[in-house]
Amino acid sequence: QVQLVESGGGLVQTGGSLRLSCAPSGGTFSINLMAWFRQGPGKEREFAAGIRWSGGMNYYGDSAKGRFTISKDHAKNTVYLQMNHLKPEDTAVYYCAAKGTPNYSTSDRSYEYWGQGTQVTVSS
Repeated sequence: QVQLVESGGGLVQTGGSLRLSCAPSGGTFSINLMAWFRQGPGKEREFAAGIRWSGGMNYYGDSAKGRFTISKDHAKNTVYLQMNHLKPEDTAVYYCAAKGTPNYSTSDRSYEYWGQGTQVTVSS
């Protein structure tokens, strides 16, 4: 059973940066893709960025393009989401997710494994 543990959330001012981390454990051989989703207050969960576990093409949601970067440290088996130029509308709980099938997807229903979420708050 894959377990995902996120870290790195917090409070930041508008224009600031944060880096979120996600470290999978327990059966990482079954992971094909990993992603970050976010859910703001009163909003539906939204895809932010995805990456193939073995490396390769990254893909981004519209809200993340140009400001967020997803990456993976293969030595540490950790996926990161670097978030720059943060805005108050980026305030959300950010979730790390993983899926076993290889097809790219921005739908949260495609992902089998989820972390507990980490809060990101951007003050104006």
